[in-house]
Amino acid sequence: MPLTEETIFQIILHGGNGKSLAMEAIFLAKQGDFAQAERKLKEAEQEINEAHHIQTSLIQDEINGDKSDVSLLMVHAQDHLMGAITIKDLAREIVDLYAIVKQFDSN
Repeated sequence: MPLTEETIFQIILHGGNGKSLAMEAIFLAKQGDFAQAERKLKEAEQEINEAHHIQTSLIQDEINGDKSDVSLLMVHAQDHLMGAITIKDLAREIVDLYAIVKQFDSN
């Protein structure tokens, strides 16, 4: 996969979508809608996996000798993706915590 601005923007797009979906999952869990929160977390995972797939393809190209210049835009895309992964992981924990709290409130 060639390193183009379009490719970089795909990483940003899917990473941003994943981050937004993870944040939606937290909001839904806070409202007590755990089924929908779980769906949003799965969607977030799919979006982030798509961005990660693109990133992995670019890394494999570089390993195979197809070197690319690193631009500030690519650095931004990598940062965006890593932030999205972190937020998705934290969202998973927060949704679980809301479920535990809800369970104790019900008793």
